[in-house]
Amino acid sequence: MTRKLYWEDAYLKEFDAMVSRADANLLALDKTAFYATSGGQPNDMGKIISEGKEYSVLDVKEENGEVVHTLDRNFEGTAGAKADGKIDWERRYALMRYHTALHVLCAVVENKHKGGWKGGMIYADKAHVDFDLPILNKELAETVVNEVNSEISKGYSVSSRFITREEALADPHLAKTEPGKELIRKLSQVRIVEIGDFDIQMDGGTHVSNTKEIGTVRLAGFDNKGSHRKRVEIVIR
Repeated sequence: MTRKLYWEDAYLKEFDAMVSRADANLLALDKTAFYATSGGQPNDMGKIISEGKEYSVLDVKEENGEVVHTLDRNFEGTAGAKADGKIDWERRYALMRYHTALHVLCAVVENKHKGGWKGGMIYADKAHVDFDLPILNKELAETVVNEVNSEISKGYSVSSRFITREEALADPHLAKTEPGKELIRKLSQVRIVEIGDFDIQMDGGTHVSNTKEIGTVRLAGFDNKGSHRKRVEIVIR
């Protein structure tokens, strides 16, 4: 089981750890600040330095509670070796800003327009989310983005905590998708992210600590993928 430092401090840029398993270019550590791809948020990238040798982290995945780092070449050390990790902070911070922006966007659509969320994807330079809101068109999407910016400017604090599975199942608003609801049933503890008193939902990603850090959201694209799937793409300025 890997201790996930990014859950404890999303702003952690460097960390030290111990190698728990090494298999060619796959490396597991006892703890890590590298985010593993999940929930529409891509993995972190950066460097791992061990015994004087530097490796680039190309991919990060979680497998049965173990966070596995894919390196640019085979790891030359063994289990028990010390390792120092350095996150590509510019990329990580961009992902944090976009992830929090999507939470605000989804909350606006749900709370003000009664639309459902059907999943999304985050990149370092853009993000998109699909909504089940038949009346959504480009003009309404522009209005929604303006409402998002209004909420962002209020400077909500963003925090996370863990609750029990029973507590999570008792709140129908925590998971916005059916896969999310199914995931809750499999967990003993559920991590939730709260944006002030504006939004709360189950989430395992990294976020900024205040919505003002997001900046200004701009509508970058709108795609009508069917009456029950409207895609909104955003960029941050």
